Amino acid sequence: MKNTSGTRTKADSDWERRKAQLRRGPLPRHVAIIMDGNGRWAQQRGLPRLAGHRAGLESIRHVVNACAELGIEVLTLYAFSTENWKRPAEEVQGLMDLLVEYVDRELDNLAGNGIRVRIIGHPEELPPRVQEALERVRERTAGGDRLQLVVALNYGGRREIVDACRRFCRDVCEGRADVELDEHRFAAYLDTAGLPDPDLLIRPSGELRLSNFLLWQAAYAEFWFTPVLWPDFRPVHLAEALADYQRRRRRFGGLDAADGG
Repeated sequence: MKNTSGTRTKADSDWERRKAQLRRGPLPRHVAIIMDGNGRWAQQRGLPRLAGHRAGLESIRHVVNACAELGIEVLTLYAFSTENWKRPAEEVQGLMDLLVEYVDRELDNLAGNGIRVRIIGHPEELPPRVQEALERVRERTAGGDRLQLVVALNYGGRREIVDACRRFCRDVCEGRADVELDEHRFAAYLDTAGLPDPDLLIRPSGELRLSNFLLWQAAYAEFWFTPVLWPDFRPVHLAEALADYQRRRRRFGGLDAADGG
């Protein structure tokens, strides 16, 4: 990806080379990322936690553009969980302000690059100014067909599953559905209805857990962990994750020829 000065750097050349290599192999349709490590990044530099969250916005821009360039269909970012309300009120307030700032700053870039934004979770419980910003970005990017950017806001995987059960039961009680239920039908009641399940789930910062993210959808996702903190995460790290993904054999519980049939 070219930098803002318009000049070509070594990083640009490396990215172009890696991009060409990655295109020779299978790429995931859906990449999901738990954006983690902002607070530690700030702490290591003697900065307030909010400075880490702000630095993380630049990583979002880089990764979104990289996924679009590679032709990945869906990128899901875990931005704010239902558990994040437990953080200090000042930090939560700052995160809400950064959400609005991100929309205002990136709206033209997203719309101009064919990136359609979809929100999952419970955005209706966010402050009104955040809801207004989210509605702006959804409306402005509705025609995007290059990359679908799914942002998990006020999201929790367990709550999503409970909500899906409630919606299904309501449909049954009101005569819109029968009681027969399978995995395919249940998935239609999830926030991610209509999307492919994530093929690759990335978590920066060295933590090795899902943290209530896409619990149903990640059943057969390939996991990739890195100690790199989210504000330092760049396309080169995405390329490492994708290259590792391409070396794996996905069996989905079965066997392939290399396993002896």
